[in-house]
Amino acid sequence: MSRILPPRLLVSVFAASLLAGCAEMSQMFDSTPERNHPRTRVRDVSRDEPRQSREARENSAGRDQAALRDGIRLYNEGDFNGAIKRLGSDDIRSNSPARIRVTALKYTAFSYCVTSRPKQCEQAFERALKIDPDFTLDSGEEGHPLWGPAYERAKRG
Repeated sequence: MSRILPPRLLVSVFAASLLAGCAEMSQMFDSTPERNHPRTRVRDVSRDEPRQSREARENSAGRDQAALRDGIRLYNEGDFNGAIKRLGSDDIRSNSPARIRVTALKYTAFSYCVTSRPKQCEQAFERALKIDPDFTLDSGEEGHPLWGPAYERAKRG
């Protein structure tokens, strides 16, 4: 024989089980939230500063390198104006490593020369030489008919 519980009894059992769970949760509500909630713990921010600064530098360096790779990729794909824009973006800042800035300026100069802007090409080489006075073109880049003369003028000063 199957017995069906009367609806009132079923509701009472259900309510009792809900209230029993609430009674166990009351301990959580009686104490201060700082002790129970993991996200409200107080941290010593001064202890985190060196790590945060290191992370900021690593993220900055990562953005610099990504911008340089993107700019060179655009140059290699023939999007010279896109390369100029990407290589001159805020991702490559004055606090970027000199090697990254000089390489960005070299490809910027190449892009200007290829798009018939010899004055801007020469200026980009001049900026690269100011950052690194020992900056030279690779052997395959020296003597190029478009940027070779601009590089030589920039080098002479």
